Amino acid sequence: MKKRYLVLQDGTVFEGYAFGADKESIGELIFTTGMVGYIETLTDPCYYGQIVMQTFPMVGNYGIIESDFVGEPHLKGYVVREYCKAPSNFRCEYDLDTFLKNNGIPGLYGIDTREVTNIIRDKGIMNAIICDEIPASLEDVVSFRIVDALKNTCAKEKSEYIPEGEARKHIAILDLGSSKYLEQSLLEKGYKVTLLPHTASADEILSLGADGLVLTEGAGDPRENESVIATVAVLFGKIPMLGLGLGHQIMALAKGGKIEKLTYGHHGANQPSKIVGSARTLITNQNHNYVVVADTVKDAVVTHINMNDGTIEGLAYEKEYAFSLQFEPSDDVITEKFVKEMEEFANAVK
Repeated sequence: MKKRYLVLQDGTVFEGYAFGADKESIGELIFTTGMVGYIETLTDPCYYGQIVMQTFPMVGNYGIIESDFVGEPHLKGYVVREYCKAPSNFRCEYDLDTFLKNNGIPGLYGIDTREVTNIIRDKGIMNAIICDEIPASLEDVVSFRIVDALKNTCAKEKSEYIPEGEARKHIAILDLGSSKYLEQSLLEKGYKVTLLPHTASADEILSLGADGLVLTEGAGDPRENESVIATVAVLFGKIPMLGLGLGHQIMALAKGGKIEKLTYGHHGANQPSKIVGSARTLITNQNHNYVVVADTVKDAVVTHINMNDGTIEGLAYEKEYAFSLQFEPSDDVITEKFVKEMEEFANAVK
């Protein structure tokens, strides 16, 4: 077993063992609390630039199944307490170690992930390096920043997806670096889908004649995407919009809202989100480090609140047929609420 180290930017060192790619890597260290779904985590573009640590102690027990991939892997590293070297599942194609090697992702196992999690919860998200030798200087680790997330994770050109039979509606998707799940789900439900790169202009989007526009999830600091924010500001009131994750934050910024970085983010499939004005709380899948600051967004009503820290997770722009969610929604959000917004908009402009 080859020794490998996780060194935090504050100098804290954890000694473990190497698996995955044989390389050194610097990234933003975060933890995710999902108990299953590590394949989806590994292939989620929203983890661009990050070293991902699983809080669940055993990872890899059902192996790697390529049909479960949700996108291209963009992790800078992967940290687990223990990984399964002999997975058992009738769908398994190969193991976790092989996946990491194939995709150039260094892995580390055998450290106390609970202790690392507590450090992040207390001190906040910090950079780290996965290495085989402890560096003499941590200058490069401290100075690391996630940049060009959209450029490196988004679609480069327009794509169209046509369902079998007559399309129920035409939905445009502005790709901000999401997984492939959204367009597949809409296509299966009978919607025509046009996927657009994040560089698409307002005129290009409106020229499609789509019934609605979805702004997807994505990685990085939303405040860096000035051109996308300007485009979305023009689109308000001209086409029904649904923002998800990064898209939710972009819409808020387009309306003059402010964004702040969370201490340790929301990462995992068990984040409680309360529907405002209701006794109902949703258990949601989330992956983000930034949130919309309360009372900073013009013409918006708060619809969802995170039950753990009270941060905003849903906004409705009722006069402009638009709403947004910080989390990955259930299918009925698309098939019911957003479709209703599109129909009301169509009636209003007749």
